[in-house]
Amino acid sequence: MPVSMKTAAGGGKARWERETLGPALGRSPERAAGFSTVSGRPIQRLYTAEDLAGIDDVRDIGDPGAFPYTRGIHATGYLGKLWTMRQFAGFGTPEETNQRYKGLLAAGGTGLSVAFDLPTLMGRDPDHPLSLGEVGKCGVNVASLADMETLFGGIPVGEVTTSMTINSPAAMIFAMYLVVAERQGAGWQALSGTIQNDILKEFIAQKEFIFPPRPSMRLITDLFAFCAHAAPRWNTISVSGYHIREAGATALQELAFTLRDGLEYVQWGVEAGLAVDDFVPRMSFFFNAHSDFFEEIAKYRAARKLWAEAMRDRFGARSERSWKLRFHSQTAGVSLTAQQPYNNVVRTALQALSAVLGGTNSLHTNSLDEALALPTEAAATLALRTQQIIAHESGVASAIDPLGGSYFVERLTRDMEEEALAYFRRIDGMGGMVAAIERGFPQREIAESAYRFQQAFERREKVMVGVNAFVQPGEPPIETLYIDETAEARQLAKLEALRTRRSGDAVARSLDRLRRAAGGTANLMEPILDAVRAYATVGEMCDALREVWGEYEEAPTI
Repeated sequence: MPVSMKTAAGGGKARWERETLGPALGRSPERAAGFSTVSGRPIQRLYTAEDLAGIDDVRDIGDPGAFPYTRGIHATGYLGKLWTMRQFAGFGTPEETNQRYKGLLAAGGTGLSVAFDLPTLMGRDPDHPLSLGEVGKCGVNVASLADMETLFGGIPVGEVTTSMTINSPAAMIFAMYLVVAERQGAGWQALSGTIQNDILKEFIAQKEFIFPPRPSMRLITDLFAFCAHAAPRWNTISVSGYHIREAGATALQELAFTLRDGLEYVQWGVEAGLAVDDFVPRMSFFFNAHSDFFEEIAKYRAARKLWAEAMRDRFGARSERSWKLRFHSQTAGVSLTAQQPYNNVVRTALQALSAVLGGTNSLHTNSLDEALALPTEAAATLALRTQQIIAHESGVASAIDPLGGSYFVERLTRDMEEEALAYFRRIDGMGGMVAAIERGFPQREIAESAYRFQQAFERREKVMVGVNAFVQPGEPPIETLYIDETAEARQLAKLEALRTRRSGDAVARSLDRLRRAAGGTANLMEPILDAVRAYATVGEMCDALREVWGEYEEAPTI
């Protein structure tokens, strides 16, 4: 920070409070005794150069595209390339979702993002008893390679970027995508996209886990090792704070737990014999774009700095590509309301704007109807148009990090950085994030934060327009997307036909090979690929691993 900025206001805040604020309060008192962010962080009335004491402009803020990347990982910001506009979609059968994808691409979307249904996420086929009533309801059902071939039918996977939100069965789903590319004639070396593959946040927040933590981590490091050579442009993990935040975490907890999960994956990769600079550049992150505008911007800026310093100083990474944190963001589903749903368009626009001003690399904007159902095509298109208006009409993409240097934003950024490092030290003292999860530490922290927010909401200290204030009774219903039971019937019929026409012997051999590999130390991706090519189902492959590793049951958190 230039010296003149640091010294010009010397004693200025105290003088302002005495000479200007005091008389003003005497004439017109403030609305409340104090204000805080949506996460409960206290906010001062005014931020000045005095609040930047201890923040060095070169060391802590720097330039865009230069270490520590607080101002962004690209020297040109969005002047060279806009963020990827990626809409999350998936429902019913692969045929239905395939048509939605083609519509989104035709509307100007620049990337696809796959939402899977609960049976797929849990590694179960549609005919499993626990799949009853859930097939195709919260995403698309994918049971086998045949479904993946249909899902991307007529979509050249070598020419689009694809993100797939799946974790426990991520290796199986990714193997299906690879075989689809193979059969389309697209080389794996050229494929671009992301598989979420983040099991730690499942144990912390979303709870869609299958296997115990330690063998689950092996699946992830095997995918790291495989893709380093077979699919070097593919992002092998998207370390996700989104679901941590949706479970009730504060912005700080989202930042700290997400980055500490990332450090845990790096540590396990190194212990598996991988060189840091061989796999870390293909790690990406996924953050929530929540409602407190400036707190979110500070979170993203702090994340880049924390990651860069950890990779360089903690793990000795030498490649700048390892230092640069790349992240996708999605507007906050938990902030959307069933009441007055058109208010959600405004919420989403502001949240998306915070992600853009924070330097997101790709973005999904939620649809106005998602508190009620999966989005209609019209609602999904409006959500995409929200991004396009921000990009092309607002002017915010015309300057690089336009809020850099703001007293408020820089102070928030530093505070979040320091508090996240305190969380890192606590988790390191427990032996790492896997050990902390086994002790229930992050789970308890999030539960307590969610409880505190609910209390503030019920006391109306935190207002949600249309829910606990400005309520409007007798609202007319809006049109929503309904997924009926015919999707389940169609998927069951296709699964039965698949089992009739495939080679049962080939499936059995491939599953037996997978069991043997799981009991040893060999990389699991090749046997998984063999099983996929034989049209083994997601449920059959996951069951083979369940037989070796067992299923995880979480101990209650008290």
